Amino acid sequence: MFPRRPPAGLAAWLVGAAAAAAAGRAGARGGGLLALLANQCRFVTGLRVRRAQQIAQLYGRLYSESSRRVLLGRLWRRLRGRPGHASALMAALAGVFVWDEERIREEELQRSIDEMKRLEEMSGMFRSSGAERHPPEPKSQTEGVEDSGGKEQPWEMVMDKKHFKLWRRPISGTHLYQYRVFGTYTDVTPRQFFNVQLDTEYRKKWDALVIKLEVIERDVVSGSEVLHWVTHFPYPMYSRDYVYVRRYSVDEENNVMVLVSRAVEHPSVPESPEFVRVRSYESQMVIRPHKSFDENGFDYLLTYSDNPQTVFPRYCVSWMVSSGMPDFLEKLHTATLKAKNMEIKVKDYISSKPLEVGNEAKAAAPSSERKSEGSCGPARIEYA
Repeated sequence: MFPRRPPAGLAAWLVGAAAAAAAGRAGARGGGLLALLANQCRFVTGLRVRRAQQIAQLYGRLYSESSRRVLLGRLWRRLRGRPGHASALMAALAGVFVWDEERIREEELQRSIDEMKRLEEMSGMFRSSGAERHPPEPKSQTEGVEDSGGKEQPWEMVMDKKHFKLWRRPISGTHLYQYRVFGTYTDVTPRQFFNVQLDTEYRKKWDALVIKLEVIERDVVSGSEVLHWVTHFPYPMYSRDYVYVRRYSVDEENNVMVLVSRAVEHPSVPESPEFVRVRSYESQMVIRPHKSFDENGFDYLLTYSDNPQTVFPRYCVSWMVSSGMPDFLEKLHTATLKAKNMEIKVKDYISSKPLEVGNEAKAAAPSSERKSEGSCGPARIEYA
């Protein structure tokens, strides 16, 4: 006599339970295998990082700092674009800033000068005398500020004074604006105004918002330099810090000065929990003397944008920048007047000899690219 068959529902339940148990055992085996693979990957990664650190220490003992820069620059170019960003990892481990990637080049300086020329052509009122000027709203644009359709965003007038005009335009994909200032001063010389901007020690005296401002590293090829700037922000916001590269050029033949700055990362200035790091920052200042570098009177064009990492809405940030920029420029003007009256001694950057920079560049980097970029003609003075 055969045993009775279990009910259909009970049989289905038993089959399902058995399948679940089998799946659980398989999952346990699979989980164990994945854990084993993860441990192996961590081990290999740790081993390679330690090896890279040992290599960096070895090269640090064997080679000078300039030689390490050349060696790392070659390695950067070879590994650039490969998955994993091995070049950035090697640069961070070696603690070397790669100038080949970050220095401000001639093209960036020339773009800023071209913007000034286009504004001059549009206005038709720029004469060598100190006559009043009323330039139209700028139509020429710098790169990178376009809407989703690829069209340039229009400039909007924010402030219109006799010797100071401020425009802004939205930066596509963000809640931020780019700002442009056109202004005129007739009581100081271009040389004095330019030197006061560049003198970091003097700025610590006339700008009460500065907490820290120092040069981190200089590039002997182009004259660019990296600075670390920490500044107070309005209460209750945290102070902000900037790490940026800057370069200036004085073109005596074309009677123009230009100063370009933009944010970078530098291995010797890691992010601090005491400040909020501003990673998006650009500034271009072009100065056109009315007569010469040493006679009173000049026009200037300042283009500026940054992301201060605030949670405030766009109109609040716009108000802070729109009110803060005229205040900063007026403080800069007042500091220049004090320097003019010999109350404060300011370094004369324009008189610095570019030949010394060229000689250092040849000694540190004999490549043709570096030679051509570091050379200066007799009518063109470049120094950071």
